[in-house]
Amino acid sequence: MPDHVSASGPGPGATAVADISRAPGAVLAPGAAAFGGAEFTLIRPARARRRQFTITRAPRLVRRAIGPLAAIGLWQLVCSQGLFTSFEVASPVAVLDAARQLADQGVLQSNLLISLQRVTEGLLLGVGTGVVLAVLCGLFWVSEDLLDPVIQAFRAVPILGLVPLVIIWFGVGETPKVFLIALGCVFPIYLNTYAAIRNVDNKLVEAGRTFGLSRLGLVFKVILPGALPGFLVGLRFALVGSWIIDVVAEEINAQSGLGYLINQAQSTNRIDIMFCCLSIYAILGLAADAIVRLLERRLLVWRAAFSGG
Repeated sequence: MPDHVSASGPGPGATAVADISRAPGAVLAPGAAAFGGAEFTLIRPARARRRQFTITRAPRLVRRAIGPLAAIGLWQLVCSQGLFTSFEVASPVAVLDAARQLADQGVLQSNLLISLQRVTEGLLLGVGTGVVLAVLCGLFWVSEDLLDPVIQAFRAVPILGLVPLVIIWFGVGETPKVFLIALGCVFPIYLNTYAAIRNVDNKLVEAGRTFGLSRLGLVFKVILPGALPGFLVGLRFALVGSWIIDVVAEEINAQSGLGYLINQAQSTNRIDIMFCCLSIYAILGLAADAIVRLLERRLLVWRAAFSGG
């Protein structure tokens, strides 16, 4: 072991905490202490620097708004520099002007409400069906063996390829549009909820049995709450998928809706209206995702309590 050892302090901003000398007969310096024949010289640690304001200390809502605002700024910059013509890409300023014109005419509000109604009806039907199928297949092996192969086969069929058949089956009214939206919501809800049910920790189930829960009590108090995070993930996918299918369904044999406005704008070469409607879809998708995030914070508060967060 060397005769002289220097040790560094653990505190932030500290330089050296002690100098150790094993020389026999050494005289203690002022402020020094002896331990086991070694001399420790204490040095006052340097003051920690004040933390500067960083983006990580900003409110989360502000941080989440930076990305979209930066994308809009880049979009405007690209259009201002002439990298695309006005017949190829509409600038954000042109999109806002088109939205103002449509709103003044009352066209935007009426078609937006019709699209919201279709998506809501299809979403409720699809989410309800997906949850029922996931619970049946997740809790009962017989249901999984009978239903899961059929569901996986239907999931492989392109939804857009069903449009001609759906028109033959249901006509050209509201039913085929709602049916397509509901069909697109079933699969993400089913897959994520089913996987979450099967991945519930067996220790939680055993603990529930220890406390005397019946089979029905285990389902409602242990399995379904444990599968809630997976369901919410599926809900996020279903919300986005519902808007994607809605815009396609409304472009086919529709007389109203945002998809209908896009189809009409294409026939009249109004690229600004097309970008306006697409921007509304993006805003609605972002708002739907924010709602699900809020539900996660409200419904999954018990996870933070159990994890100590």
